[in-house]
Amino acid sequence: MPDRLPPLTALRAFEAAARHMSFGRAAEELFVTPAALSYQIKSLEQHFGLPLFRRLNRAVELTEAGKALVPGVAEGFQRLHEAARAVVRLRDSGALTLTAGPGFTAKWLAPRLFGFATAHPEIELRFVATLRIMDFDRDGIDAAIRFGTDVEAGLFAEDLLEDWVTPVCTPEVAATLKRPEDLAGRVLIHDESLEVFGGAPGWADWFAAAGIGERPQGGGPRFTQADHAVDAAMFGAGIVLGRGSLVERDITSGRLVAPFPLALGTEPRYRFVCPAGQEDTRRIATLRAWLKAETADFAALGARMEIRPPA
Repeated sequence: MPDRLPPLTALRAFEAAARHMSFGRAAEELFVTPAALSYQIKSLEQHFGLPLFRRLNRAVELTEAGKALVPGVAEGFQRLHEAARAVVRLRDSGALTLTAGPGFTAKWLAPRLFGFATAHPEIELRFVATLRIMDFDRDGIDAAIRFGTDVEAGLFAEDLLEDWVTPVCTPEVAATLKRPEDLAGRVLIHDESLEVFGGAPGWADWFAAAGIGERPQGGGPRFTQADHAVDAAMFGAGIVLGRGSLVERDITSGRLVAPFPLALGTEPRYRFVCPAGQEDTRRIATLRAWLKAETADFAALGARMEIRPPA
């Protein structure tokens, strides 16, 4: 066998056929006829001098040679796709796509967008608000702000905000609350978005930290989106155990009040993440510096609270 690589088109046909274990489905994916795909695989088998597939009646299966070839070919095409996407990112130098949760996007990021656009008109910042963990390459994402406890391997990550929770309500409701015991019998709004994270405190935890014997009952409106729970409190529907990051601007503006200084830290935290090696590129480094500067107001608000570590 000549000491040279086989044609890329033949390797591509083999990778698709091995992934689908079907010549027909592989041909559909590559937009070629089954006969053309079969020809490419036969040429690859001639190159190696070994069969790569066993042709059965209505299926195919890999031979030992095919099984040996699959991992390297699959990894090679994955690396080629990643390299191509990296080049595309450089071409689209004026735009930067950032993903974050819907609540954080609505309450923390979006209100600050004008400031970023004014300071950096050369960068078009695009938001993708979703609770789904998006894939940087497959979904075309440049960076993400993620709330949680774990960081995936192969990513650059740095802490952005260490969050906390405390009761918040309208100024009118706050005027009737003199001590934590006054929360008994009130309508308590539940933010269920925190329940998916281990180490995220709830109402019962805050009551216990405040030394109140009576625990909140299960009643009160429940929301799966954190920003919806905050908005409900803002319109007077009750008192929400709000995340500091999501109520910061509303407290600063006076739309909401934190009637008690006691807050509980959350084990999950906000992190800025991006593919390793991309953190110091011009656009992402600019975004990172801006985000860090924007956390100053949150730090100032936290300094006024009595933040206890998560239990």
